[in-house]
Amino acid sequence: MSASGPALPVLGGRKPSHRERVVEALRAALIAGELRPGEVYSAPGLAARFGVSATPVREAMLDLVREGLVDTVPNKGFRVTAVSERQLDEYTHVRSLIEIPTTAQLAATADTDALRALRPVAEEIVASALAGDLIAYVAADLRFHLGLLELAGNAHLVEVVRDLRRRSRLYGLTALVEQGRLQASAEEHLEILDALLARDERAVRAVMTRHLGHVRGLWAAPGPVKPPR
Repeated sequence: MSASGPALPVLGGRKPSHRERVVEALRAALIAGELRPGEVYSAPGLAARFGVSATPVREAMLDLVREGLVDTVPNKGFRVTAVSERQLDEYTHVRSLIEIPTTAQLAATADTDALRALRPVAEEIVASALAGDLIAYVAADLRFHLGLLELAGNAHLVEVVRDLRRRSRLYGLTALVEQGRLQASAEEHLEILDALLARDERAVRAVMTRHLGHVRGLWAAPGPVKPPR
């Protein structure tokens, strides 16, 4: 995060409320590992970090308490809940069962204009990777993948994946930025779109399999990311 605080993400589809933007920024910070498990954060401290007032931060953290992502610490603030290795494995397994075949099927069913409308979001992911802005990266990544799944026309499926993605942790992102490797992962979003627009279901499935493989094999690693062999 910059000294002046990260920019709040812009949600897709409509103009979000200030509170919604604060909630999404905090969720993205949790997923990216910028808010660490076990650490206690005060609403005023987070407000200063994000360049906003304490009230929407406190309200947003209470939303995250209800979702089980943080716990309240009386008279101190909020503690980020830990996610176990087993939980991460289970989340990623369920996501792969849903996201890979659903996205691959879009090669035959998705509207071309609807797919093209997601290109600016994919480009935002790449730009965020180049800038090393992990909060913007995670927020845009969420919008991109949920935007794809929405094209399948199953709202319940989208909500299931939204919940699983919010509960995931990508602790290896910082190492990828430091090693200059995040851009390659970011560009896979453009690969997915190109394969969908080419109506190449096999290519979509291959890129999605590789892309989701990063979640456990690379991004969620709690320690330093190992270089490829």
